[in-house]
Amino acid sequence: MIKTLTRTAALGVLAAAALSVQPAVAQTKWNLPAAYPADNPHSVNLGLFAKDVSAATGGKLEITVHPGASLFKAPDIKRAVQTGQAQAGEVLISIHENEDPVFGIDVVPFLATSFPEAKKLWVASKPAVEKKLASQGLMLLFAVPWAPQGIYTKKELNSVDDMKGLKWRAYNVGTARIGELVGAQSVTVQAAELPQALATGVVNSFMSSGGTGYDSKAWETLTHFYDVQAWIPKDVTFVNKAAFDALDKPTQEALLKAAATAEDRGWKMWEEKSGWYLDQLKAKGMKVLAPSDALKAGLAKVGEQLTADWKKKAGADGDAILAAYKK
Repeated sequence: MIKTLTRTAALGVLAAAALSVQPAVAQTKWNLPAAYPADNPHSVNLGLFAKDVSAATGGKLEITVHPGASLFKAPDIKRAVQTGQAQAGEVLISIHENEDPVFGIDVVPFLATSFPEAKKLWVASKPAVEKKLASQGLMLLFAVPWAPQGIYTKKELNSVDDMKGLKWRAYNVGTARIGELVGAQSVTVQAAELPQALATGVVNSFMSSGGTGYDSKAWETLTHFYDVQAWIPKDVTFVNKAAFDALDKPTQEALLKAAATAEDRGWKMWEEKSGWYLDQLKAKGMKVLAPSDALKAGLAKVGEQLTADWKKKAGADGDAILAAYKK
C-alpha cells in the first residue's frame, strides 16, 4: 500500500512538472508602432485596445504599443507593417496621400470641419481606404480623428498675406500645398521632430490640432493659435493581413471586436478633449483666437484650390466619395 501510494505520488509530481514546463496558452506577440507621445489620446487609446485584446483572448494575443515614433518614424510605420517588420501600426493616413489621393480625403480644407461631418466623411471614404490598404497587404482595424486644425504662429495674422515668408511646417501634401499658395517656406517635419524644429527655428508656424500644439509645447516658441477649423484628420490603425490570417478564428473575432470598441472610444476621447487642449494653450499664455474675416476669406480661396487639386487627382473615385458624403 505504501509502495503504491509512493508511486502514485511520484507520478503526480512528474505530471505536475511536465505541466509546469508547458505554456498555459500558445501566445502570439505583436508590435504596434505609433508616432505620438504616450499621453496623447491616440496612444492612450491604443494602450486600452491592447489591454482589451489581451483580456478577450486570455493572453493568447499580446500587443505591445511603441508610442512616440520609438520603434519606427511616422513615415516608415506603414511600410514596416507591410513588410512584416511589425504586425500592426497606427499612422496619420494623410501622410501617404502621394500613394493614393483617397488617403488625403480628410484633409481637403473645409470639407468636414465638425466631428459629425468628419464621421460622415469617414463612412463615405472607408470602403475606398480599405480597398487600397488591402491591395498593399494591410487590413484596416479602426480610425480615430484629431481635433480641428488651426494655425500656430509667433505673430498676428490678419490675412493670408501675413503668412508670406513664414517657415511653415508641412507634414502631408495638403499642408505643403498651403505653404506654397500663401508664399510660406514649407519644411517637412513629422510630429516627433516638431519640438526640436520649433526650438531651433527650423519652423516658426504650422497648422495642426490643439493636441499637437500641446504635445510639442508650442507656447515655448510661438504666441498665437488661430482656430480656423480647417479639417479633422484621422489616424488609422491597421494590421499585416498575413499576421491576421495566422490567428485562429476566436482570436480574430476578439481583435475585431476590440478594434470596434477602440474606434468608438477614440472618437469620444477627441470630442471631449479638443476643448481642453485649447484651454491648456490659453493657460500657457498663448493667444487662442478666431480668424478675422479677411483671414477666413483668404483661407477659403486656398481651400477651393486644394479641393480642385484633390478632385483632379482622385478622379471618378473621388467624385464617388464626395457624392456619398454629400447625400
